[in-house]
Amino acid sequence: MNRKDSILNCRWILALTVSLALATSVVAADFKPPVARIVPHTDTLFGDVTVDNYFWLRHKEDPEVIKYLQAENAYADSVMKPTEAMQKKLYDEMLGRIKETDLSVPVKHDNYYYYSRTEQGRPYPIICRKKGSLEAPEEVILDINKLAQGHDYFAVGVSEVSPDQQLMAYSTDTAGSERFVLRVKNLATGELYPEAITNTYYALEWAADNATFFYTVQDSASRAYRLYRHKVGSDPTKDALVYEEPDEAYSIELDRTKDRAYILMNLVSEITSEVRYLKSDQPEGQFTVVHPRQHGMEYDVEHHDNRFIIRTNDNARNFKVVEAPESNPSKANWKEIIPGSDSTLIRRIELFKDFMVVYERKLGLDQIRITNFKTNETHDVSFDEPVYTIRPGESGDFDSKLLRFSYTSLVTPSTVYDYDMEARQKELKKQQEVLGGYDPKAYQEERLWAKAPDGVMVPISLVYKKGLVKDGNNPTYLYGYGAYGISSDPSFSSTRLSLLDRGFVYAIAHVRGGAEMGRQWYEDGRLLHKKNTFTDFIACAEHLIAQKYTSSSKLVIDGASAGGLLIGAVVTMRPDLFKIALPTVPFVDIINTMSDPSLPATVVEYEEWGNPGVKEDYEYMKTYSPYDNVGKKAYPTMLVRGGLSDPRVSYWEPAKFTAKLRVMKTDNNLLLLKTNMESGHFGSTGRYGALKDAAYDYAFIFMTLGITK
Repeated sequence: MNRKDSILNCRWILALTVSLALATSVVAADFKPPVARIVPHTDTLFGDVTVDNYFWLRHKEDPEVIKYLQAENAYADSVMKPTEAMQKKLYDEMLGRIKETDLSVPVKHDNYYYYSRTEQGRPYPIICRKKGSLEAPEEVILDINKLAQGHDYFAVGVSEVSPDQQLMAYSTDTAGSERFVLRVKNLATGELYPEAITNTYYALEWAADNATFFYTVQDSASRAYRLYRHKVGSDPTKDALVYEEPDEAYSIELDRTKDRAYILMNLVSEITSEVRYLKSDQPEGQFTVVHPRQHGMEYDVEHHDNRFIIRTNDNARNFKVVEAPESNPSKANWKEIIPGSDSTLIRRIELFKDFMVVYERKLGLDQIRITNFKTNETHDVSFDEPVYTIRPGESGDFDSKLLRFSYTSLVTPSTVYDYDMEARQKELKKQQEVLGGYDPKAYQEERLWAKAPDGVMVPISLVYKKGLVKDGNNPTYLYGYGAYGISSDPSFSSTRLSLLDRGFVYAIAHVRGGAEMGRQWYEDGRLLHKKNTFTDFIACAEHLIAQKYTSSSKLVIDGASAGGLLIGAVVTMRPDLFKIALPTVPFVDIINTMSDPSLPATVVEYEEWGNPGVKEDYEYMKTYSPYDNVGKKAYPTMLVRGGLSDPRVSYWEPAKFTAKLRVMKTDNNLLLLKTNMESGHFGSTGRYGALKDAAYDYAFIFMTLGITK
């Protein structure tokens, strides 16, 4: 299931005085929070009777629900109104660090160089290309700003150019529902073909004939369950249904081998996968299974010469690499070429004509290992900082000897390199420019280890401005996620400088449920081990306090989606430990959501969270589900965010959580609910909208902590 100094300062001091008064028991009448009406709804599971007073908030079609959400928004904005000067100050300084008119590093595909660029004052990128050389005239192939005109929300799902570079298929969403409309553009004439295919998802691959592509559509639970084949210019209602996945735990993803020889249909659940392949020059052929799904076994496929190269966790928890003949790639013919390791997670493989690139993770740090197929020599690409992140880039043509990747850390802006795999040399192509004189040497990054209750050592990545005194008095912003085996990798943010330059410590708790320390790290943070995620986070917070980086009165915590579940869980377990909590699109009503198979992702995610229809799962969920564990106690100051069209975490989860907290909490701390009525899971779209959201959140933090500059 990711914001004239002296005048502003004077206004901010006045605003702060007003806002701090609002945060106490003396609250002006105009600023009273709305109180959700109570409508008891009774459920029974395994003889356990529960009464849900806010179940009615699930009914978006009820005008009273919209009125309530609007009333909460009005209350939040009225409380935050005195911070508007600070919000503008923050927004301006964040925007002032960004090079608004900028250009990505071009990627070569055949005879074209593709890139995107941004222009000052325009919120979305412009996708462009040049033919033959970088000195050639520019072709604008997709101006997202023009497409977004007239829409409060706008997102592009896919944008894929045909193999002959003449057509582009792209999809758009104007509601935040992640149900996309797919269109085809003729890049030679600029004209759109008449078809508009609705209800599509994040998957599209072209066949080699330059006229056929495959795409997926969604069922009522937002699962990509059908694969269709479309011929450009034809009636979409007559598209051939290629495959329908009947198992609600699986969805369909599409990929293509780097050499373009095969289109891959990946059928995936949380912990199981099945890959089917089709020659890209035979689009009307049948997809063939590599290996039938085997519960708990995952694999993905690439192609090189006359063989498939496969990454799999079959008898290798941290994955291994095998090869198989393309004539018969079934598991019986797999031959191991890179064995599994207890200490090193194989994250991804990328194949070139003469090289195999393996992205690994060891002791929480990224590594790149490269094998030369001609010489059979293997070498590593080395990096120096104590914490950093490597992200695969788009390396272009299969025949290339250049590997593109980006490097970033908590102090190093995103940096794009081309690595010559033959000469073993890096070439800097571009580093994110931070305007205003940013000096990375002015900041310090560290890796700490906190001891969890079961003795496991949990890594913490942190950064702060040099000269920090560890006296327990530093405001600290602690982020966490911990789900789906997704690692919270340390990376640079120019927005974050607005915290660091005001004396904040910024920290990431690499809790179990992610895969920072390998596959076992994930296994130990899901299902009946899920509470490790929360106790790990608490241990990280306690360690930062014990080491005098901060104190409970200065500690801000943040997480979104499954990370919002983390924040909701820890504030119900240890509300005394935190000053401010920022749960964003938080998955906090886990039992109710996971009890309803009609909701998006419920069945798919039984293997992540468990199934409340199973007594053992239900009893365990009940011990940590944030909504079910709200009690009469004092809670931190909170800003809770939701999105009305969110298909991943329904808007009513943060709404219900907030409504229950309002009745149950015994403190006078601020509690705000901010629902974006025009967006979904990912909040405001466009770079300016995201900055405004960040400025709002930071101003809320500063108001609470009494930071006036």
